[in-house]
Amino acid sequence: MSVAPTAKARPFGLWERMLAGRYLRARRSQGGVALISLISFIGITLAVAVLIIVMSVMNGFRSELLGRILGFQGHVFVAGGVLDGPALDPAVQRIRKVPGVLEAIPALQGQVLAMGPNQITGAIVRGVRAADVAGTPIVAHNITHGSLAGYGQGDYGGDTILMGDRLAEGLGVKAGQPLTLISPSGGATAFGGSPVQKTFTVGATFTVGMSQYDQAYIYMPLQQAQLFFGREGSVDEIEIRLANPDRAEAMKASIARAAGPTAVVTDWTQRDTSFWGALKVERSVMRLILLLLIGIAALNIISGLIMLVKNKGRDIAILRTMGAGQGSILRIFIMAGGAVGVLGTLAGLIIGVLFCLYISPIQGFVEWVTGQQVFASDVYFLSRIPAKVDWIEVAFIVVFSMGMSFLATLPPSWNASRLDPVEALRYE
Repeated sequence: MSVAPTAKARPFGLWERMLAGRYLRARRSQGGVALISLISFIGITLAVAVLIIVMSVMNGFRSELLGRILGFQGHVFVAGGVLDGPALDPAVQRIRKVPGVLEAIPALQGQVLAMGPNQITGAIVRGVRAADVAGTPIVAHNITHGSLAGYGQGDYGGDTILMGDRLAEGLGVKAGQPLTLISPSGGATAFGGSPVQKTFTVGATFTVGMSQYDQAYIYMPLQQAQLFFGREGSVDEIEIRLANPDRAEAMKASIARAAGPTAVVTDWTQRDTSFWGALKVERSVMRLILLLLIGIAALNIISGLIMLVKNKGRDIAILRTMGAGQGSILRIFIMAGGAVGVLGTLAGLIIGVLFCLYISPIQGFVEWVTGQQVFASDVYFLSRIPAKVDWIEVAFIVVFSMGMSFLATLPPSWNASRLDPVEALRYE
């Protein structure tokens, strides 16, 4: 042996690292367990990569949904008596002055029947002022055809409307063409409400990137919507957009003070509570399941080290007789097993991060090869697979994987350090 162990050898020194590497590379004919080590390496690599990919996709899915839903609907909502008559505009102005508030939009919403050349379908009309539509980036910055130029111009806001591109495609209308809408309760007569039918001009189509909005929503000037639905002078709520949506709950009190004593204030966390709760639970459960997979993959290191210790019993005895202490033997086998976990974790980290960074080209390639859409927008709401790498979470995954790998090396390494040299050499 080129480097003899001594009682004063430094822990994790050259000779310990050399022996650990030699044992790890040893072929089966030399008493090694290279095949089992390779299986352990592949298992840890795949487990780490899959965990990073799945958690990144779930993070991206939540981030995309949160950004699009809140960008379309708002973060805080004001209802109640403050919406009545002349109190509305002063309340909107006061709310806009609250620190952290980006925009306050009076909005009205109603259901209609849309009649196009291709079909007749139900739709949702949002009555919003022209300036407020222009200040909604997710709509104003994603116009696919036409423009906002004619929106809000004319008597009672004019007859120009905006609509989702999927809805326009389904109805068979394009920007500049007419579209007939029917309100089930627009006109008031002596015998009650009666349907109102009116033809509007499609000024532009937009895409939010979520099928539930792109195939269902129509924007109409607020005054025109009030007239169309027979609700002149009233709105459903004031939608408020914040600089930081996560502070919505904390800002409810200051917004309520600005809106007035008759206001009822809610935030986005109170809407679709079950949906957001389900996403949170699903994310936590998926993380736990995949962490268990890493633990199972790391346990393969134990079986490999147990066989290695058994095959190297004579070498251990000789090392002990040459002066190697129990601590040295313990460290040698910890390094031999831990190296598998470290290398597997690093390989999984690289594969997982690269997959997330290039997930769109990978999705396109798979769809091109299979000829099938792997991420249907009408099922998952989004048109592409999102991925958002959370580096703090990635660091936790790496630390957990390495920790489990070194933890798995302790039982067989401890047994190796406690091996009696006399008993090991007795039958050699």
